Amino acid sequence: MRKRMTTGVLVFLALLLIAPWSLAQEGPVKIGVTYSQTGKYADFGIEMLLGMEMFIEDVNGRGGASGRAVELVVYDDESDRETAARLYEKLIVEDKVDLLVGPYGTPLTLAVTEVTERYNFPIVVTGTALEIFERGMRNVFGLYTPAPEIMRPILAVAQEKGLQRVAMGYSDNEAPSSIAEGVRSQVGGYKLDLVFEQSYNRNKARPEDFASLIDGMKAARPEVAIFGSYLNDSVALLKEAKAKGFAPDIMVFSFGPALYEFGAMVGIENAEGALATSQWQRGQHMPGAFDFSFRFKKRTGRNASYPAAGAYASGQVVEAAARLAGRGRTVDEYRDQLRNMTFRSLLGPYRVDETGLQTGKPIFVLQWQNGRRELVYPEAFAREPIIYPLPAWEAR
Repeated sequence: MRKRMTTGVLVFLALLLIAPWSLAQEGPVKIGVTYSQTGKYADFGIEMLLGMEMFIEDVNGRGGASGRAVELVVYDDESDRETAARLYEKLIVEDKVDLLVGPYGTPLTLAVTEVTERYNFPIVVTGTALEIFERGMRNVFGLYTPAPEIMRPILAVAQEKGLQRVAMGYSDNEAPSSIAEGVRSQVGGYKLDLVFEQSYNRNKARPEDFASLIDGMKAARPEVAIFGSYLNDSVALLKEAKAKGFAPDIMVFSFGPALYEFGAMVGIENAEGALATSQWQRGQHMPGAFDFSFRFKKRTGRNASYPAAGAYASGQVVEAAARLAGRGRTVDEYRDQLRNMTFRSLLGPYRVDETGLQTGKPIFVLQWQNGRRELVYPEAFAREPIIYPLPAWEAR
């Protein structure tokens, strides 16, 4: 069941007056979250809400969590940091939720985890930037492969193909900047040269800014082009690459092209050969992947994406930790489960280090082939061989 957001300024008592956190003994188990239904993260937030709603439906369909119904308390954070932080305080203090999972996006995750740490309330998050986990917090637990590791498979493929020259463009916000930091620190280990890099402001970038970035890349003559980008900027960058005839051997984007909407936005023929990193893909041979994908499509009419799978897996992880801690647990017992348990969710292995950083989960690479997103790397999980090199624009 979903609750509607109320407006107004909420004033809360001092922390010392708030009762110690513990799972309620009676009534439904309440999972609290905000997902962006409006604003710049809405494409991802809508997918996540659909995935979480499907998890709640599945849990209640099998009798609930440890025999108790599960209720979702969800609000629209409007893709805004301050709104998200205020609503997580509301979830804790006013709604008195039992379990928390995080919103989409590193900026919102940074904001809400300041709140959850202040209230000593554990939260499972999908934000990937290292900054989330480098603040010495006790209550933050990552679900996704960390951002600096996201492009490592691409560097491995480039080395396997005997390539040398890498160019990189990326949005200057937290997660893409963390991806860029990873590439910068890793290229030498793969005997590659970073010959060009340039950042851009995703919220203020104009078409001419993307055109300038592609011009700079093209002049550097890279064999590999890496973009730390979301959906709309990925679309803009690919369109500029076509306009300027820029087609290096490998062209890879983070986040955006993993969504099915990417193909429709750029044109299926233009998407051909584009690579994307993804936290999940239905063909990854993980337990439940095909079943989830089939049922998600039947339930929503949409193709399942990694944000939807990530939200579903968030529910699985908090439910598993709560079950292992047992009814009547303390916050310390629940936190210890999140920190120490090894669990296989829809996304794959869950295992974190002492900072809460995810260390167990692989990253996947998919490629647009014949209008479909096919899993191509790692080879152990690949459904199709990688198309290499990237086809020239006139050959598509």
